[in-house]
Amino acid sequence: MTQDIAAERAPVLGGIHHVAYRCRDAKETVEFYRDVLGMDFMLAIAEDEVPSTGEPDPYMHIFMDAGGGNVLAFFELPNAPDMGRDEATPAWVQHIAFKVDSEESLLAAKARAEARGLDVVGPTHHGVFKSIYFFDPNGHRLELAWQFGTPDQMQNLKDVAEDMLEEWSRTKKAPRHAAWLHEKIAAET
Repeated sequence: MTQDIAAERAPVLGGIHHVAYRCRDAKETVEFYRDVLGMDFMLAIAEDEVPSTGEPDPYMHIFMDAGGGNVLAFFELPNAPDMGRDEATPAWVQHIAFKVDSEESLLAAKARAEARGLDVVGPTHHGVFKSIYFFDPNGHRLELAWQFGTPDQMQNLKDVAEDMLEEWSRTKKAPRHAAWLHEKIAAET
């Protein structure tokens, strides 16, 4: 049976249909993403039972247009225990990153978020892109990223990716490729 599965073709993916997270309050979440990030509220689905399991569990499922055919969705679950976060994972690790088209857009987004009372970190320079970071009302960390790396720089990163992964897998330390490549890219920018 393993050979039969291996012989099957992998599905042809057309991108991500949507990514879904939990929210505390659907209305507050829609208002935040509209006001701070300018997202369009696309649709809402509400049920008293989970369609895939038949389990009685009312929910509101909201969908926000994140641009470029990307959709960010949320579930409000009024009968579930209060939402928390994985306390074993640092708050900066799990996040949703959105693209912006320029440094000017990044800085304008920072000013817009700060004008709404949000604590914004950055811009932070990552070699081939710069980012800002802040949290939504549900405690989800958001990143806005402006990528400026050249095609050659991006190819250089791709070229060492497998070697970096192998070295990391063996040592659990930042691979030597990372230091070399960061120095090379920093010299180019």
